[in-house]
Amino acid sequence: MPRAVVNALPASGAMVELEYETIGSPADAPLLLIMGFTAQLTLWPQGLCQMLADRGFYVIRFDNRDCGLSTKLDGVEVDLGAVLTAALSERPDLLPPVPYTLSDMAADAVGLLDHLGIAAAHIMGASMGGMIAQTVAIEHPTRTLSLVSIMSTTGDPEVSQPEPEAGAVLLAPPPTDRSAYIENSVSSMIWQSKRYANPDRIREQAAADFDRSFYPQGSARQLVAIYASGRRSSLLPHLETPTLVIHGRDDTLLPPAGGFRTAELIPGANLLFMSDMGHDLPEPLWPVLVDAIVANTAR
Repeated sequence: MPRAVVNALPASGAMVELEYETIGSPADAPLLLIMGFTAQLTLWPQGLCQMLADRGFYVIRFDNRDCGLSTKLDGVEVDLGAVLTAALSERPDLLPPVPYTLSDMAADAVGLLDHLGIAAAHIMGASMGGMIAQTVAIEHPTRTLSLVSIMSTTGDPEVSQPEPEAGAVLLAPPPTDRSAYIENSVSSMIWQSKRYANPDRIREQAAADFDRSFYPQGSARQLVAIYASGRRSSLLPHLETPTLVIHGRDDTLLPPAGGFRTAELIPGANLLFMSDMGHDLPEPLWPVLVDAIVANTAR
């Protein structure tokens, strides 16, 4: 797959390179997909991407920094405890230096559009990717044709924190042995759709992820980026971007309150609340999701 030089790291001046993939015709409307915490571009299902391409989109998916095959900040340490304390107590004066924030990750996404010669795109993000997508819309409004925020939230500490069991699974160090990693992956069912979660499919995805890029070291830096970026609740009401918010009832990782709050704050936002979706993108729901995405871009 191709790579794009998109950004510079302030401390070292080293360049950030993103691994990306395109699906569909460059003549179609560009749709930039931003995946979530520690999730590689392959977490956007190929079939869903193809379905979107078949509906007239030039689909672009990529690995965020510190994930997949994109630039990794090897050896850069963060004080996760201090960042969480500062964020949850709302004491920005206690916030230690961090290697990057969601604003930097949003600039990465815009840099990828620059690399592709795209002036503006429809922006869609899931989970942390939804937070980055919101940040793109806030900080780069002229590059954002429409916004889709999926299973995400606003950065308000009191809204949509993970339920304890889901948070424990998310933050537990993953096994380094391939077989153990694959078997452990089914623990993610705690936040997935109760109706559609498939342990065999989860194991298959985990095997592919492990073989493509096993890099748990990036997780602390990405988590710090989320919490160090603070609230977006004072900025989202100023958006003039056609917005669709999608959330599932079964989501225990970022519970539905995050989606409700996002839709409440963004003027004119539509909320698609799925009763049989969790923190995942189940294949049986793709036709409904794609129809809603197409309708939002038409706005």
